[in-house]
Amino acid sequence: MSFDITTFHAEAVRTPSHDDVSAMRELLLETLREAGREAEVDARGNVLATRGSDDGPHIVLNTHFDTVAPHVPYDRDGDTVYGRGACDAKGPLAALLAAFLRAEPTAGRLTLALTPDEETLMTGAEHLGETLSADGYVVGEPTELDVCVAARGQCEGTITLEGEAGHAASVPAAANPVFGLADVLEALRSYDREAGPDSDPVLGEPKLTPSALSGGEAPNRVPGTCRLTFDRRNVPPETSDSFREELQAYLEARVPDGLSVSVELIRPDTPFPDPFVTDEDEPLVGALEAASGGEVRPFGAATEASFFARDAPTVVFGPGALADAEGPVAHAEREYVRLPEVETAADAVTESLESLLS
Repeated sequence: MSFDITTFHAEAVRTPSHDDVSAMRELLLETLREAGREAEVDARGNVLATRGSDDGPHIVLNTHFDTVAPHVPYDRDGDTVYGRGACDAKGPLAALLAAFLRAEPTAGRLTLALTPDEETLMTGAEHLGETLSADGYVVGEPTELDVCVAARGQCEGTITLEGEAGHAASVPAAANPVFGLADVLEALRSYDREAGPDSDPVLGEPKLTPSALSGGEAPNRVPGTCRLTFDRRNVPPETSDSFREELQAYLEARVPDGLSVSVELIRPDTPFPDPFVTDEDEPLVGALEAASGGEVRPFGAATEASFFARDAPTVVFGPGALADAEGPVAHAEREYVRLPEVETAADAVTESLESLLS
C-alpha cells in the first residue's frame, strides 16, 4: 500500500474545490488506485470504494471533498497546516481515507463514500442515503476528536407578506405589509415558546433566526410585498417540511386581516438536513469513544450525517475545530488543522473498524 497521510493532506488542501470539484475528485481516484483500491463515481458525483465481504456488519465512512469559497492557499508551520479545507473537511477526509486503507476487516464490509456538494446542495449525500444500507456510519467533520452523536437540522426560507401597493398618502396601515413585519417578527420571537418542539435532552432548544429583509423602492410609495428571510435550526421530531407547514399556520393567525402571508423554503427542490440523535449505547459510539478518548456530545453545525442516521447509528468525528478561543476556524481565512490530530483520528477510526469488523 502506498499512502502517506501528510502528503495526501497537503495535496488535497492545495487543490481548489470551491467552484469545481473535478480536480479534487481525480486526486481521490488516483490516490485510491495507487493504493491498490478501485473506486467508482456514481450519478451524483460521489466517490465510492469498498473492501471486505458481505459476511458481517457494513460500516460506511463518509465526508465531503468540496469547500466553501474563496480558496485559501496551503501553508505549513511545523505541525500546523493552514488553508481552505485544512479542517473542513480535508483533515477528516485524510483521516478516513487512511483508516479505509489501513483497516483489515476480517468479517464484514467497509465502504468509503465521499460527497462533492456538502457545502451547497447536499444532493450527493441525499442520494447515498437513498442507495446505501449499512449497520453504522462515521461522518468526517472537525469535532476536535470528540464523538458527536447528534446534530440539529437546518433549513432556510422566506416569509412573504402581501398587501396593498400605492401612494404613501392613501394606503391604510392595515394593508401596508411594512407595518405587518412587526407582527411577523413578534411571531417569530414567540414561535418556539408557544408552538415549536420541546427542548431535546441531547440537542437542547431549536433556534429560529430572521436574517434579512427586503421590500419597497421609494419613500413615498407603499410596496405591495415585503420579504423576510430566516434560518431554522431544528430538533426532533421537527423536520424542514413540518416546520414550514406549522410556521405558515402560526403566522396566518397573527398577521392583520388586510395582509396575506406565505412561507416557502429556499431551494425547495434540494434537501435540507433534519436533526438526528444516535443512542450513546450503540457499539459504534463505544468503539470510537474508547479508541479516541474523546467526549461524547452533539455536533455544533448541520451535517450530512442526517441523511445516514435515518438508516443506521451515525456518528460525526474528525480532527480540527469549527472554532477555537480566537474565533471561527472552519470557513475562516485562518482555517487550520494540526497534523498529529489528523493522525490520531486515523488511528482511532482504524482501531474502531477493526473491533467492529472482526
